[in-house]
Amino acid sequence: MSATLVWFLVGVAFLVAELMVPGFILLFFAMGSWFTAVVLLFFPELPVQWQIAGFVAASLAFLFSLRRVAMRTFSGTQSPEAGEEADPMVGRNAIVTKPILPGQPGEVKCMGSYWRAESTVPLDAGTAVRVAARPTADGLTLEVYPLIPEANES
Repeated sequence: MSATLVWFLVGVAFLVAELMVPGFILLFFAMGSWFTAVVLLFFPELPVQWQIAGFVAASLAFLFSLRRVAMRTFSGTQSPEAGEEADPMVGRNAIVTKPILPGQPGEVKCMGSYWRAESTVPLDAGTAVRVAARPTADGLTLEVYPLIPEANES
């Protein structure tokens, strides 16, 4: 297997990992590995030490030069218009994918993504819920409540 293909596949692995974990950092390592793969197209005899050094340098350059711009673009830090919710997730419907118990987070699917979720009432998988808030500082946990209140709640 050629070194160019290896670096390309390493980039794909970083991209897949980025989609699985929050943080928006692994994307820049994927870009660094793809940069190294492109360099190897022009210089196929480049020693491994130089390949690794180029990967690290390119990844860090991409990270420090583009992360702030990308975070600003994708984090939704724009101020809301009059009458709009400050958080686009609040008020959205979701489906519980992993059971939620009071004090123990579960998981919901909302707007096509899976989110950690908490509730003051127990919720089984498949329950339709509405997002009430995003209470944690990291913004990765949603506070939800059931759409149809339980019959014993009044």
